[in-house]
Amino acid sequence: MYQTDDQPKEECGVIGIHAPGRDAARLGFFALYTLQHRGQEAAGIASVDDGVAHIHKGQGLVSAVFNEDNLSTLKGDFAIGHTRYSTTGSSGLRNAQPYMIETIDGPFGLAHNGNLVNANILRRQLLERGVGLQTSSDTEVMVHLLTAGSGDWTNRIKTLMAQAEGAFALTILTSNAVYGVRDPWGFRPLVVGQFDDGYLLASETCAFSAIGAELVHEVQPGEIVRLDDAGYHVEQGAVPKQKAFCTFEEIYFSRPDSIHHGKLVHSTRQNLGRELAREAPVDADLVVPVPDSGTPHAVGFAQEAGIPYTEGLIKNRYVGRTFIEPTQRLRETGVRMKFNPLGDNLRGKRVVMVDDSIVRGTTSGPLVQMLRDAGATEVHVRVACPAITDPCYMGVDMASREDLIAGHKSIPEICEHIGADSLAFLSIDAMMRGLDADDGFCNACFTGVYPFESERFVQLTLNSKEQFANVWGD
Repeated sequence: MYQTDDQPKEECGVIGIHAPGRDAARLGFFALYTLQHRGQEAAGIASVDDGVAHIHKGQGLVSAVFNEDNLSTLKGDFAIGHTRYSTTGSSGLRNAQPYMIETIDGPFGLAHNGNLVNANILRRQLLERGVGLQTSSDTEVMVHLLTAGSGDWTNRIKTLMAQAEGAFALTILTSNAVYGVRDPWGFRPLVVGQFDDGYLLASETCAFSAIGAELVHEVQPGEIVRLDDAGYHVEQGAVPKQKAFCTFEEIYFSRPDSIHHGKLVHSTRQNLGRELAREAPVDADLVVPVPDSGTPHAVGFAQEAGIPYTEGLIKNRYVGRTFIEPTQRLRETGVRMKFNPLGDNLRGKRVVMVDDSIVRGTTSGPLVQMLRDAGATEVHVRVACPAITDPCYMGVDMASREDLIAGHKSIPEICEHIGADSLAFLSIDAMMRGLDADDGFCNACFTGVYPFESERFVQLTLNSKEQFANVWGD
């Protein structure tokens, strides 16, 4: 399965909703629709009505999976939802979420954003206890750990949090409540919004506008949120670790209109562009973004550098992924399918092309050549994050180490590879200034320093990609 762009891929988006006296699933559909950017391969919504569970999920976009007929069957005041991006080899309807099962305590559903680094250990423990597993997903592992536990759901969640290592932002559905859970490191975002007399849990605040909700709480690392007839309640489920919020939420994953840590993502990305202009100035006539994710970075760069900003590439937003063999010719054709240059804007100009990141280096070269073919006399590439040298084990499809271009090439070598006149990446120090933070972020993909200290994780990172086949969940 070949990607026609060269950017890291998020695992998924989650929602949880309590809408007293209303169809929660219908409202959840609109919220889930706004999280489509976090996953395009599958979507699902589960609801509970008077102790009876309802679920519908399928492969494809939210708008393709749901219609009036199947939404009308999802009755109840409580619902959770999921939109999914899968890693290679784990695509398919059987891994689509939410997971929904019947238990002695009533219906139970779970939606997960993230990845457990000790999932293979937990899977083995379940198999040794005689628990049958149907999928390769670490989400199913968590379902069995939770439903096999004792005590009320809050205590079971706390027990799970003590066992699980890695990234997890969860929404959980029971017969009379919806729970939101964030791992002790805070890798993935999770927020609470209020509308009328109801509440919404979501991966990002951009979901709030779809149903008229307002932000009331950013779920903190290790917290459990319960939505029920009494409103919303927050308690600490696990001792917070050293906070390690994924930097790529700020750089690329999250929608620009979302808010993290009280700051608009769009503004943060402009700050990163300004830092890039200060750190890597260039004598040029125009600043053009690689749309759409590079746009706010390019705006900040242009403002700081005093160089005119213009569109130089038009993006075809309907070109996604292809299953055709990824030959070099396809990579070049895929880029041409996705981007078209604006020759009148580029002809005879020295251009700064600003992108949010370079992962494999497969599209930067064709884009540089496209600008040259359209008449640009110079093309200088500026990247609004540091060079990505190491893979992610916390749920981001970043590429294996051997596929990361900066993992085996120097910056001058990358510059030559993509055919640019110059190339500069934002430094880690400048990135942290742009984020207005000294720490609290996971920068492992730039540094190779991972937030986990356990021997199990060290052993995992030493194993081959094939040995990880059942670890990387959904």
